[in-house]
Amino acid sequence: MTRLDNVDLPVMPPVQPMLAKSVKGIPDPDKFGGLSFEPKWDGFRCIVFRDGDEIELTSRNTKPLTRYFPEVVAAIREQLPERCVLDGELFVAMGDRLEFETLQERIHPAKSRVDMLSEKTPAGFVAFDLLALGNESYVDRPFAERRAALEQTLAGLDGPCYLTRTTRDVAEAEGWFTSFEGAGLDGVVAKPLTAPYLQNGRTMLKIKHERTADVVVAGYREHKTSTPERPLLGSLLLGLYADGKLQHIGVSASFTEKRRAELIEELQPLVCAIEDHPWGEWSDWAIANPDRVPGTQSRWSTGKDLSFTPLRPDLVVEVAYDHMEGRRFRHTAQFRRWRTDRDPESCGYEQLEEPVSYDLGSVLGVVSKGSTTE
Repeated sequence: MTRLDNVDLPVMPPVQPMLAKSVKGIPDPDKFGGLSFEPKWDGFRCIVFRDGDEIELTSRNTKPLTRYFPEVVAAIREQLPERCVLDGELFVAMGDRLEFETLQERIHPAKSRVDMLSEKTPAGFVAFDLLALGNESYVDRPFAERRAALEQTLAGLDGPCYLTRTTRDVAEAEGWFTSFEGAGLDGVVAKPLTAPYLQNGRTMLKIKHERTADVVVAGYREHKTSTPERPLLGSLLLGLYADGKLQHIGVSASFTEKRRAELIEELQPLVCAIEDHPWGEWSDWAIANPDRVPGTQSRWSTGKDLSFTPLRPDLVVEVAYDHMEGRRFRHTAQFRRWRTDRDPESCGYEQLEEPVSYDLGSVLGVVSKGSTTE
């Protein structure tokens, strides 16, 4: 539930954001009647509703975010139009990079901690679409018109609220795809210039980074539909070695039901006792922890069974991943092939690509306080 009970905006909550489907490579604009490209921000998707002093922030799943980001609410009150509905992203920047892990820490039940973090790790908001302005709804208008209105309305923003950069030049978009990753961004989004704003519709296109790594299989979790009569594998738990210790780096999933049944049978000879496993020291942990090790709970997984079946770390698998979040894969890695030729202890972090650093201020279009790029 939102707090806008007495508000009458042209577009009212709940609003489900427009989504994107993945494509490989920068698409040809001519096939879509023209495209606008912009950075793909790695934060919390956020719809902003403002009517005077009434402000509400809602998530991709339409849940309220307002109480967690008081500094953003204050910035919206100072910088954004009196009556508007905007689609954008909440982010936290540390130095010249976005830090998703730090952003996650902002979701906390204690007001005292929320207030402390709002000062210690303040968030920003970057707008990239317009749903309503004043008394007019823009959802049925083409993106080219929505973007023009955004540029006219939000010109000159220099933080904590920003307007995302865009380009219609394919070569420039390809350059952004490579260079912006060093600032912690997730890729590039392409929006058809003629498309209206379709809630929950995959109208946009996203081009994300994909790399491969050879990782150690250290355990598995059963699928939610697994039964004693027909056990099914849900996900493989993956690790990499650092300083002689096997560190949890993420999971690989998305297998067919047939393959889930085959895998869980194939892995049985490697099942070992937890006390004989490199992660045995974690078996007694029952609290949230920043490393999100297997078998432990967090604010994001309350009520879920995160127990796992430990395996001798003898197998190596090649997986595809987009980018890192600290020392872990940001998203579920995709199984590519077994690497029977690799020694598990040779699989370390040094094989992972490090993107070239890039100034976040340049991505945001801010050259110096009070001025923006052309």
